[in-house]
Amino acid sequence: MYVTDDGEELFVIDSHLHLWDASEENITHEGGEQFIQCFYDYHTGFTPEEKQWDLDEYRQYGADRMAEDLFGNAAVDMGIFQPTYLNDFYADGFNTIDDNAELAERYPERFVLNGRFDPRDGEAGMRELERQKEEYDIQGVKLYTAEWNGDSKGWRLDSEESFEFLEKCSELGIENIHPHKGPTIRPLNRDAFDVADVDDAATSFPELNFVVEHVGLPRLDDFCWIAAQEPNVYGGLAVAAPLAVHRPRKFGEIMGELLFWLGEDRLLFGSDYALWNPDWLVETFMNAELTDEQRDEYGVELDVDTKRKILGENAAELYDIDIEAKKEQFRTDGVADDFGLADHYAGGTSAAPADD
Repeated sequence: MYVTDDGEELFVIDSHLHLWDASEENITHEGGEQFIQCFYDYHTGFTPEEKQWDLDEYRQYGADRMAEDLFGNAAVDMGIFQPTYLNDFYADGFNTIDDNAELAERYPERFVLNGRFDPRDGEAGMRELERQKEEYDIQGVKLYTAEWNGDSKGWRLDSEESFEFLEKCSELGIENIHPHKGPTIRPLNRDAFDVADVDDAATSFPELNFVVEHVGLPRLDDFCWIAAQEPNVYGGLAVAAPLAVHRPRKFGEIMGELLFWLGEDRLLFGSDYALWNPDWLVETFMNAELTDEQRDEYGVELDVDTKRKILGENAAELYDIDIEAKKEQFRTDGVADDFGLADHYAGGTSAAPADD
């Protein structure tokens, strides 16, 4: 848990995690190399210099490194895996549900394992969605509407084919829909990530929660106007949060808009690991503030109570996580044993800082 200087504890659920393989051996298309290079540019552009990884490690870091980064200094209490397949670029996929399961099964009490679907996969895709539910009991899906699939370079969330899969999600009890609606990664098409198709989908499926990853950036205004009218639309802060490092005023502007239009109950923290690392990003988010001018303009506060909801409580609400029960459980779970965190969760000590 994050512990403030005043001793307040904030339970952290990182709602956007990946365990990817962009090794040269796994790349089958030039788009795979372009994709990871673009990821790395985002990483170096918004990561403090002393925290940046080298490219070779960034390509494929593995489960052990990931566990250390998340839990070694108790930066994160729980995490939600969001798979991104990109099968046209990578032989074994970039970041699949089965890859993520390697770590989720090692520490089942610490992870939520989400699945995915692509409506262009037709009946085979429907069977795969059913497999994911049966095998992993998924509660959510990550959707990548700009992913290439043969001759197709994207799909729409409000298409007839997509609605068939959303109906299946509703039928199976997969309630949390996480569409990527944010910055483009080379060579994918910017317009295929447009947030506009969330509108009709959210209206048509009020029983589902649409967590729009990356809050629609760079189309923040479009996202906010959609979310203002659709109470089942949420915002995932992956990509937005790292702006607090080098663009604190811009970050404040984004948070002011989000808090004004959505309020504090529909925003979820996400590091987008390993794009960025929560072992420093959580601290950066906690230290971020709105300017006096922003507080006056938007009439909102980014205080500890607001951050507590964004960092963990809102995700806990969506995924039926009992935070108090988890705190008790985490005193003696595998992570506490492996990383020496029993006293931390008992409230006796602070976790050690992570190594640079």
